[in-house]
Amino acid sequence: MAKIAIIQEAPYVLDKVKTVEKAAQVIDTVAAQGAELIVFPEAFIPGYPAWIWRLRPGGDWGVSEDLHTRLLKNAVDLSSDDLAPIMNAAKSNKVTVVCGLNERDYKNSRTTLYNTVVTIDAQGNIANHHRKLMPTNPERMVWGFGDGHGLNVIDTPVGRVGSLICWESYMPLARYALYSQGIEIYIAPTYDSGDAWLGTMQHIAREGKCWVLCCGVALERQDLPSDFPNIEQLYPVTDEWINPGDSAVIAPSGEIVSGPLSKEKGYLVVDIDVELSTTSKRALDVAGHYSRPDVFTLEVNKARQSPTHFKNESK
Repeated sequence: MAKIAIIQEAPYVLDKVKTVEKAAQVIDTVAAQGAELIVFPEAFIPGYPAWIWRLRPGGDWGVSEDLHTRLLKNAVDLSSDDLAPIMNAAKSNKVTVVCGLNERDYKNSRTTLYNTVVTIDAQGNIANHHRKLMPTNPERMVWGFGDGHGLNVIDTPVGRVGSLICWESYMPLARYALYSQGIEIYIAPTYDSGDAWLGTMQHIAREGKCWVLCCGVALERQDLPSDFPNIEQLYPVTDEWINPGDSAVIAPSGEIVSGPLSKEKGYLVVDIDVELSTTSKRALDVAGHYSRPDVFTLEVNKARQSPTHFKNESK
């Protein structure tokens, strides 16, 4: 058995430092309850850019510029010590942490943002770094395209863990890339919610015969900063839930064993029998005995993509 914790809390929107500090405190709290694997939502640091779903396409240019500038300044630079409090909390508590964040590119232009999820191991190191392959619809006005570099399943003390972000879970080949690496705990940080989305999570659990940890974004108008631009027009209802969360824990059978946690903040702390992800494959193993490699094969390019490749000048 393993104890996992799904964190459905709001960040300090557009404030990287405070959000990282909050995440570290939450890790300490749930680790004290015995949690060994702790999962935060999509783009938790410094918050999912929910405004993109309300701004007019091609319009609201000034508001878009203002918000993007603030998001850029508060995005995480993984070459820096931005995540040090979280990494230290993971190490001191000997837990694995999966956290969504807005990442600022540090190798190429240094100004592109990515929708990223990192897995931090119990030694406080980044064990996997995945950038969302395809930002969804208006998200492409905020984030660049990721690549296959982070399509990895890694060993942790609680089992073999992998992550896809939100609508990446609608990409059959991306799912299969994880299934074929023996995933036991499929982590889905997401902004999506509702019955249709939960049905997708249940399907993935049944298809992959793995545990699915769906970690949703719970956000209210009151969570936005007081100086949020054009707030009265974008979010006129003062007690509005911008997104309900709907976090859930789903067994390899497709059964929802905890949640959904809807329109409330909090944690799902649950004991799961990780071995079920192995024994459940007796009848169906889509990347094993139920596959047909003589008919279908998948090739995955895990190279980190870059527009520039420098070669040393010959003397």
